[in-house]
Amino acid sequence: MMTTTTQNRSTYKILRASCINVFKYGLLFFTLLTVPASAWSQSLEAFEQRVTEHTLKNGWKFILVERPVAPVFAFMTRVDVGSAQEGAGVTGLAHMFEHMAFKGTPRLGTKDYEKEKLALKQLEEAYLIYQQAKFDPQADPAHVAQLFNAFKDKQKAASQYVKKNEFGDIIEREGGVSLNAFTSADVTGYFYALPSNKVELFAYLESERFLEPVFREFYEERDVVMEERRMRTESRPVGRLLEQFTATSFTAHPYHHPVIGYASDIQSYTMTDARDFYRTYYVPTNMVTAIVGDIHPKTLIPLLEKYFGRIPAAPPSPKLRTVEPPSIAEKIITLQDPSQPFYLEGYHKPSITHEDQPVFDAIDDILTNGRTSRFYRSLVRDKKIAVAAGAYGAYPGEKYPHLWVAYAVPGRGVENVTIQQAIREELERLKNEDVTDEELSKFRTRAKANLIYSLKSNLGLAMSLTDYHTLFGDWRELFRYIERFDKVTKEDIRRVAKQTFHASNRVVAQIETAEPPSPATQTH
Repeated sequence: MMTTTTQNRSTYKILRASCINVFKYGLLFFTLLTVPASAWSQSLEAFEQRVTEHTLKNGWKFILVERPVAPVFAFMTRVDVGSAQEGAGVTGLAHMFEHMAFKGTPRLGTKDYEKEKLALKQLEEAYLIYQQAKFDPQADPAHVAQLFNAFKDKQKAASQYVKKNEFGDIIEREGGVSLNAFTSADVTGYFYALPSNKVELFAYLESERFLEPVFREFYEERDVVMEERRMRTESRPVGRLLEQFTATSFTAHPYHHPVIGYASDIQSYTMTDARDFYRTYYVPTNMVTAIVGDIHPKTLIPLLEKYFGRIPAAPPSPKLRTVEPPSIAEKIITLQDPSQPFYLEGYHKPSITHEDQPVFDAIDDILTNGRTSRFYRSLVRDKKIAVAAGAYGAYPGEKYPHLWVAYAVPGRGVENVTIQQAIREELERLKNEDVTDEELSKFRTRAKANLIYSLKSNLGLAMSLTDYHTLFGDWRELFRYIERFDKVTKEDIRRVAKQTFHASNRVVAQIETAEPPSPATQTH
């Protein structure tokens, strides 16, 4: 039900809501694709006629889009907080709260909340006493074990009041689909789709879980997150490499720590830590919701006022002040591992809102989009030195200056240095030679098509609207951004390539295949 991901505008997977009649909008999207960019202002004007914006007194922003194609709607709530807002000792807490947001409230997920409330209070007190003793270097191990057992007894006592998965069960029982959430370095998102006659149920459930979340099963869920880390990072060579790559790439900025958190932090943060995090960042002014589908703003807005208006206003969340200093030296990470070799190199670049972002979009497309791309033709088709090659334009986040990353999986018997040379040859070409008219034309066509396709489903549109609103402060940039594709020139590509692709701005990470340790040298 819950996932951790690092999504950006160019890589959203289109999540299909049920019963969406695509045909009616297919002609519109085809028309939008074939008109010149100058006509997009008119398209925005037409789209605005179906949009109602409403901000509650507490500061929660809603973007309502009428799409009466089928009796369904989808929503996306984007909270302007991710792992970048976490401090030392609590990395992964944004993701942990994402899990907690499915656990219910005093009215959902409990058999007897008054008794459960007392049991949770006693549970947290027992854990904090145990943790204090565990971290004391002078503590008696036997006493620590005794405190741990006392904590486990309180955990068992609290669990008897839990009605498991009641939040999700209600949504599924009432016809909901695509119930999910994600945490990234920049934001946390929540979404699903429902039949349009369940709009009041949506307003109640979504406001309820952010009004007064109950941190039930916190320590059990913490173990689940720890297992998720083991599966995604610790047991996968590329996962371990990426963690080292990220940590090395950022000296000061909190992008350097993993979204899922460090193991020691996951095993140490408390219910109290999670509650403090929620109170700091889950404030109405830090949240935006887009609702798209068969909705009627005149009847929906009173429901939003009734339910979401219950959430009290709060001081604005603190803004991130740390700025990553300019990179002054090439950094290289090599992981020796008995696995397939892997190669990647990243280059520092500005945030996604920078005026040169469409130029980076063009570079991504020309180098990696499809079988006609330069990386594919050079590394995979012609030289046959890689089985896969590509790039990722916003790693590990996009709100703040981040990395442009190129990667490749070497073919059998091919060394990473061969891959490195081939990638850098293509980057040097961008710096010293103009791209072709055909490449630039294909980029513009595909970029517009991809952007338009992201608006195809109710959920895809809701995701895009909240994404652009969070990044740019105005969802209308979703439509204005497309005009910037036509302004990208060959000179821009050469200029940005020269500014970006040089040694002192580079971080290299690679897996070199090593022989597995012999049984005689393994530790037992």
